[in-house]
Amino acid sequence: MDTTKAKSRLRKVGAAVAAVASAGGMVFAATPATAADYPTSKFRIEVGESYYIGTVTWYNRSVGVNGAFKASGCRRVYAEARAGTRWLGWQSSSTWCDESGPAPLTVSADIDGGATKVYVWMTTEDPKKGLEYFTCFRTSSACAGPSVGTPPDN
Repeated sequence: MDTTKAKSRLRKVGAAVAAVASAGGMVFAATPATAADYPTSKFRIEVGESYYIGTVTWYNRSVGVNGAFKASGCRRVYAEARAGTRWLGWQSSSTWCDESGPAPLTVSADIDGGATKVYVWMTTEDPKKGLEYFTCFRTSSACAGPSVGTPPDN
């Protein structure tokens, strides 16, 4: 084989290796989104010795509500997602009586743009006896409250 053909093949192999390495670099440069990549809002519900203190994380098609929950007596916590006035979904804890621990709630918001507003609230064991709630907004990453009772339309 003459040296001209050998050099030409080496250049082609080198170019192919460079292309693969470059493409591989792009694959590794794209990291998956983490909770830190999404906007968050903080809330603090406190009723007597009971509390639910935590964070709303605004994902693309759901909302994560994570908080520390302490029930003095029997209490329950809820989260409800909306896009404007459109109801998207809700989730609640079970009824907790004189206990504490983490109480994560995930609410589906499966529309373009996700939820724009989330209500987070606490009741007695009777879901109609609302104690206190916060209204959290995606656009400002803030929560307003506390307000007494249950959120509007609940």
